[in-house]
Amino acid sequence: MRTQVVIVGAGPAGLMLGRLLELAGVDATILERKSADYVLSRIRAGVLEQGSVDLLERAGAAGRMHAEGLVHHGVHLSFDGDSHRLDLTQLVGRSVMVYGQTEVTRDLMAVRNGTTIYEADDVTLHDLDGKPFVTYRKDGVDHRIDCDFIAGCDGYHGVSRASVPASAVTTYERVYPFGWLGILVDKPPVAEELIYAHHQRGFALCSQRSLTRSRYYVQVPLDEKVENWSDDRFWDELRSRLAPETADALKTGASIEKSIAPLRSFVAEPLRFGQLFLAGDAAHIVPPTGAKGLNLAMSDVAILADALIEAAVEKSDAGIDQYSSHVLQRIWKAERFSWWMTSLLHTFPESDAFSRRIQRADFDYLVSSQAAQQSLAENYTGLPIAGLPHRQGRG
Repeated sequence: MRTQVVIVGAGPAGLMLGRLLELAGVDATILERKSADYVLSRIRAGVLEQGSVDLLERAGAAGRMHAEGLVHHGVHLSFDGDSHRLDLTQLVGRSVMVYGQTEVTRDLMAVRNGTTIYEADDVTLHDLDGKPFVTYRKDGVDHRIDCDFIAGCDGYHGVSRASVPASAVTTYERVYPFGWLGILVDKPPVAEELIYAHHQRGFALCSQRSLTRSRYYVQVPLDEKVENWSDDRFWDELRSRLAPETADALKTGASIEKSIAPLRSFVAEPLRFGQLFLAGDAAHIVPPTGAKGLNLAMSDVAILADALIEAAVEKSDAGIDQYSSHVLQRIWKAERFSWWMTSLLHTFPESDAFSRRIQRADFDYLVSSQAAQQSLAENYTGLPIAGLPHRQGRG
């Protein structure tokens, strides 16, 4: 079998890349080691930047999002019970869309016309510096796909980055000493917009998936076990970290999903190795505080799609040659914002009295400064997904 691009990973990044290539007439085959049902069972983030909304429209996969998603024009920040709302639309003229990653994945699956091979075992990448090909096993039978390019969209633990010699990759990582204990509950959200709360007991987030389904988180130590948390214990802890009026309005119920996610910042450099290109979680991880993970993956593949289309259709390597350096600039800006939000809103075991007062001063400055609020709003709603430098200004 031969195709122009093999995409490893059928999460939202891989599916979006496949769809953008398909619309440009570039043949792409997606390999996924899990089943389609398993991919759709993953519970992930649900806040889309304007750039991600625009990409779903470009992909022809935005209909259900616009019908069922929730447009949020603001966000609430709370520090030890003192609350402030940022009007995102007023500050920067943009909003965000609350729409679950699972639904994004489902919509991209629905519009895909190309070949997607699920339950592909033993995926192996070959000859990255020459004429690349990928082998895999399906139902006990070995297969080979020859291609021009490989896109690694298979996540932090995937085979793509692991296929590159360790000496060729520089990684940057910060592991935070806490995680987020999150639950999903079929109850109306406590507020119309998201609430990010700092409390001396730890961070809390009131999020949502719809008008009838809510997602809540509390900061817990990194070694905490989810089985130690009954629903009642979770609700009591969440209430203790919220402003009294918010805690009183909270509607509780039996959790339908409960898990702990560790927090880390991670970047790999470079993102191109011969004819292999990394994107999404294979290239970077951000703590979820700034809602950047899915959105950063979307911007990666938007830029990568343009580069691969240029290489396949226009027979120019200019875009793929610039892909790594160009996309890393945006990645590091998202890493900075996510690190800053995490530093502002969480409690750190090593923090002394001075550090805690600096956190408070940071919050007070944010509340008092329109410029600071605009900076947060600009980053939270998403920096522009700029085209490759050499293509800017072209019709």
